[in-house]
Amino acid sequence: MLACLGLAAILGISGRMAHMTDDLIVGDITSPDGSFTEQQIEEFKGLEADCILVLGAGVYSDGTPTPMLRNRLETGIALYKAKAAPKLLLTGDNGQEEYNEVAVMLAYVKEKGVPEKDIFLDYAGFSTYESIYRAKAIFKVNKAIVVTQRYHLFRALYGCEAMGIDALGAASDQEIYSGSRARELREVLARDKDWIKWMIKPEPTYLGEEIPITGDGRVTQ
Repeated sequence: MLACLGLAAILGISGRMAHMTDDLIVGDITSPDGSFTEQQIEEFKGLEADCILVLGAGVYSDGTPTPMLRNRLETGIALYKAKAAPKLLLTGDNGQEEYNEVAVMLAYVKEKGVPEKDIFLDYAGFSTYESIYRAKAIFKVNKAIVVTQRYHLFRALYGCEAMGIDALGAASDQEIYSGSRARELREVLARDKDWIKWMIKPEPTYLGEEIPITGDGRVTQ
């Protein structure tokens, strides 16, 4: 009985989080050759965002992004080139010397022609919670366009609201990813965990000096 009540509570929180943030997702890219409509771009521009926040994901040992991360980066680049926001904030895990999501992300967007001065890097974005907390506390982000896959956007957008960041979501689902069913099930539990975190707001693993997103991104590289 208690287990059933616990499951119901978890599912209830997950559903509530999705319901609260669904209308903040402005557009989805759902095919490899897809793009946002002009109307969606104008809605993104209307936010007057400080940056496009691209959340990290896995990278391969050869220094290339996994399909999920590549699609997030492509979406972020497309929004930047459409002038939806003036900066990119790339946040991911560099907790070990041999694993560096952010370096891979930087190399990818530079190759696609984004100027270094407009690229900010957060090497201590070890989780969605920490990435968003640090976006506000370190990079002084007040408004953001958040880029990740749709299933993940609900939690990310809820976190932005809890941290005082006005945000809109851009969903990057250009292909079907392996392990998606298991990933979505884990996301239900992650929403429950982060719901509690956003109520308590524990400090992330690392803080540090402020690096306002309005400056030159090269100071973070």
